[in-house]
Amino acid sequence: MMGFTATDALFAALSLAAVVAGWRVFATDSMVRASFLLLLSFLAVAGILLLLAAPYIGIATIFMMAVEMMVMAVFMVMFMMNPAGLNPMMMVHQHRLSIAAGVIAFLGLSAAVLLSDLPDDPVDPARPVVRDLGHELLGPSMLVFETAGITLLATMIAAVVLASRPGRYGPSDEGSRPPGLVPGGEPAGRKPEDDQGEGGGHHHHHHHH
Repeated sequence: MMGFTATDALFAALSLAAVVAGWRVFATDSMVRASFLLLLSFLAVAGILLLLAAPYIGIATIFMMAVEMMVMAVFMVMFMMNPAGLNPMMMVHQHRLSIAAGVIAFLGLSAAVLLSDLPDDPVDPARPVVRDLGHELLGPSMLVFETAGITLLATMIAAVVLASRPGRYGPSDEGSRPPGLVPGGEPAGRKPEDDQGEGGGHHHHHHHH
């Protein structure tokens, strides 16, 4: 019987990282941080897939999740009501329902993995499955994937341009702040440290232009 190997240790570390990062997605107070924590969780899962001799799925997961989470984070910076999407906010709503749904999903998926009669039909190691998949993606499905790639690239470029120095509420490097929740009220969101003292009034001048 083989002992505890380096592969076992790496599998355990990646599993722990995936679970902890997934938990932190709901425990953090920022949508941007939640996006990157979710990316970290998916990267750990991709590492597990690589250990399980599923290189295509593992690498595809890395590429897909990296692009998806980066686009999500950029859009958070663009469109969140608070600056850069970093102000504290609650990630979980309907706590009891959320906990119940999570426990039921965990138990159901665990039972499916442990109790299912999984098929035992290994693919011939000599079969070029990745090459066949590549021919499919770059053959009949070429137009679909190229269109999706160009669309994602255009979206990321547009998001970066729109989220640059001209911020949503004025120049982003001049202390621009969101409007108040009521007309003439205090700006929404958390106030910067230098806004709370005597120098707080200098940020209001751009509203008079």
